[in-house]
Formats: sequence, C-alpha cells, structure tokens
Amino acid sequence: MNSPHVPSKTRTSFYRRLYVAWLIDSGTATSVPALMTATGMPRRTAQDTLAALAELDIVCVFEQDAEDQHNAGAYRILDWGAIDRSWVERHLDPIKNTLGYP
Repeated sequence: MNSPHVPSKTRTSFYRRLYVAWLIDSGTATSVPALMTATGMPRRTAQDTLAALAELDIVCVFEQDAEDQHNAGAYRILDWGAIDRSWVERHLDPIKNTLGYP
C-alpha cells in the first residue's frame, strides 16, 4: 500500500493527462517538443500521454500547418469531455507538485 506521500501510478497517470491537456488548451505547449520542455518528460511519455487523452474522453487533434509538409503544426483540445477544465486550472500547483514538474 502506498504511503500518503507517494502518489499511486493511477493518480500520476491521471494528473499527467490532465496537465498535458491543460498545457495544450492554454497554448503553453502545443507540440511534443514543447511538452517535453514544459514538463521534462521523455518524448515517448509525451506521445503516450497524448494518445491516452481519448481514454478520458478528452478530444485532442493535431492540426498540421497547411504550407508545411514536415508534420509541423499544433495539438488542440476540442472537448474536455467530463473533465472540468477550471478544476484543473485551480489545482495546477498540486498537480505539478505531485508529478514533480516545474
């Protein structure tokens, strides 16, 4: 059993998804490299987290730049599903602290 100071894998996974969705929706980080910079997470974790947003019914799409043929573009949140974005915003500090993110 986890101690109260060690968050469960379920909690950290959930928080990571919420935080990534918020970073995208706020315009803070809308690409995999930007997510890596903002969080310090490895590329694969960032990619897996993006793919897992759908499991929470968060609709995230990649919009490619029309003129660029090298997959340049940005992720965008179209729908937060059952998640309350304002709750996430109000709890950013505890979420980042739990994840150990800057």
